[in-house]
Amino acid sequence: MSMEPVLDTLQQAIVYFSNPANCREYLVARRWPNGVECPRCGGKSVTFLEKYNRWQCGARHDARQFTAKTGTIFEDSPLGIDKWLMAMWQVVNCKNGVSSYEVHRAIGVTQKTAWFMDHRIRHALSMGTINKLSGQIEADETFIGGKARNMHKGKRAEKITGTGGKDKTAVMGILERGGKVVTKVVPNRKKKALQSEIREHVLAGSALFTDALKSYEGLSEFQHEVVDHAIEYVRGEVHTNGLENFWSLLKRTLGGTYVSVEPYHLFRYLDEQAFRYNNRKGMNDGQRFDLAVRQIVGKRLTWDQLTGKTVEASALD
Repeated sequence: MSMEPVLDTLQQAIVYFSNPANCREYLVARRWPNGVECPRCGGKSVTFLEKYNRWQCGARHDARQFTAKTGTIFEDSPLGIDKWLMAMWQVVNCKNGVSSYEVHRAIGVTQKTAWFMDHRIRHALSMGTINKLSGQIEADETFIGGKARNMHKGKRAEKITGTGGKDKTAVMGILERGGKVVTKVVPNRKKKALQSEIREHVLAGSALFTDALKSYEGLSEFQHEVVDHAIEYVRGEVHTNGLENFWSLLKRTLGGTYVSVEPYHLFRYLDEQAFRYNNRKGMNDGQRFDLAVRQIVGKRLTWDQLTGKTVEASALD
């Protein structure tokens, strides 16, 4: 078995992944640490067909041949694994994100292709099911949307029809101090929407810190304390500054790198930002990249799913 590569920097990654065999070995080591298995039947009796750069399962069933891409976010992509891995390195390690135009110039694909790749990578970074947060918890919400002062007069009249959060998308965040952050696009800031998220993600009995929004009243199963931002922002350990920091990073990324994000896709950008935030300490770029690569299996995102065409077609049936 070949030695594990040292990939601490982008330079090292570019050199190593320039060899297609290295790309395949890197994926295999993370996807099948105990030996290659057929992704369709789970059998280990497989033969590598070097001429075709794929394996063939020894069992009799449909679609016996498969590649390292099969059953991952890379499936059905004509691009080489080297391009995919370079795009993934950029997405998981650039603190303020990386736009599809940057990826398009860096790896030599069209901007449309880079945009599709970015979203498939974000899909891999989603957290899935996690243990409930505990200890000291901060909960807060914010609004994501264009600033009226940055819009042309005609566009402002079209987009902005009210004040405050109207015409913007509400996002909720729950942060375990010293642990992970969980984010979710919510329909509004009403009690039902916010409290259901807290009860789903936070262990009863935890210390919960929020602002003075009325929607948080009634969370009696938690040690709930409130800081009224009209009076103060910090009272001892009672504050939401950890989440305010996360919101700052998120909005800098959305406004400075991605510029314009459709509400329909916003949850994927939240997954991307949460992944970087949750894995910012205790690991270098190579380790963070390694963790992301281990999450690509069992996740597919087609163009029709991404653009909503699947939903439109089902509605017409």
